[in-house]
Amino acid sequence: MTEDKSQPGAEAAPSPEELRMRVEATREELGVTVEALAAKADVRARAQEKTTAVKQQVAEKTAQVGAQLRDKATHAAHAVQERTPEPVRAKAAAAGGQVRDKAVQVAELARDKAPEPVREKAGQGMRAARANRVPLLAVGVIVALLMVRRSRRHR
Repeated sequence: MTEDKSQPGAEAAPSPEELRMRVEATREELGVTVEALAAKADVRARAQEKTTAVKQQVAEKTAQVGAQLRDKATHAAHAVQERTPEPVRAKAAAAGGQVRDKAVQVAELARDKAPEPVREKAGQGMRAARANRVPLLAVGVIVALLMVRRSRRHR
């Protein structure tokens, strides 16, 4: 009444080499599974990855919006310039020159009298203004034109 392994239908026991291969394959699968679970459980790393992705998206969107604003400001400045009569443009240019000269005088006075931290912040502002000259120029032209029109109305 003992089982005879030579009977058909009885499974042969795996060889020791076959068992070793199965154990090694199971270990590899288990290692991959543990790594995947560890990656899912590492909330800090996942949050950092998400933060990096969001920062990159914000930087791209900022650059895109900045380019659009510069284009629109340039277009607006050209449109205003085309519609403005030559005498008004000449007065605006003269007024711009006077404003520029006065700004230089005020800047020199402020530089002489201002403490060091204030000078550093002013330097940062100047660098930002130089980096965005076209929009600032467009705003300056529009302001000058509005001032000229306003002065004509009050005469």
